[in-house]
Amino acid sequence: MSASSTPSSGDNQPSQATDPLAWLRHLPALASAAAGINEACDAWDAVSDSLCDADGWPLDDKVYGDGKVKRDAEAWKHAEVFLDHGPEVLAGVRAADGPDYVEGPISDDLRRIRGIDTILFRAQELRHEWDGVMALMDGSQPSVPHLYQERAEEHRNTEGWHYSHELGSKGPALVRVGEYLAHRADTERPAQTERTRVALTRSTHNTPAASAPSLQVPSASHPPTPGRSR
Repeated sequence: MSASSTPSSGDNQPSQATDPLAWLRHLPALASAAAGINEACDAWDAVSDSLCDADGWPLDDKVYGDGKVKRDAEAWKHAEVFLDHGPEVLAGVRAADGPDYVEGPISDDLRRIRGIDTILFRAQELRHEWDGVMALMDGSQPSVPHLYQERAEEHRNTEGWHYSHELGSKGPALVRVGEYLAHRADTERPAQTERTRVALTRSTHNTPAASAPSLQVPSASHPPTPGRSR
């Protein structure tokens, strides 16, 4: 390979300017989504018993069913936030955890989030399936898509309730782990910067000063002896 075609050392490598903690920007969205799922669950739990008889059967199937539809729809809305932001946060957490699984303040939360990648994957499959259903309805009669869209959304939300509920349970742990790692990074960064400064200072002090180049001053040449005139 000729020198002109040899790739530079930076080719096919991540940019040095890439922030390895860029995934932290997703944490507020995940925290809000987890809270939203749990609020939907709590709101339903607060009224569901009153809608049933002593044996747990609904007193009014329509009222009970409408309540579950509302809960599922609200929870899925927040679950989709996890689909958009969760995978990057999970990858960042797993790249940064080190020995934290064994001991430390986040070891319990790290164990809590085991399996969340599978939940995200299955929920993503469900969303893709629903997107496919909607794409098939694009060519239907104008009055048909709205009816089927409601049915499809309701089916998706019902099928997705399990994933939404799991994300509401595991999501706060994922956020806590991310926040802890962010705080630790902020704490370590000044120390790393100081170590770098000290190392550079030590390196500068230990490097012998370059000696000034000696200038060769040519010796003055004697003027030529003037020739005698005849």
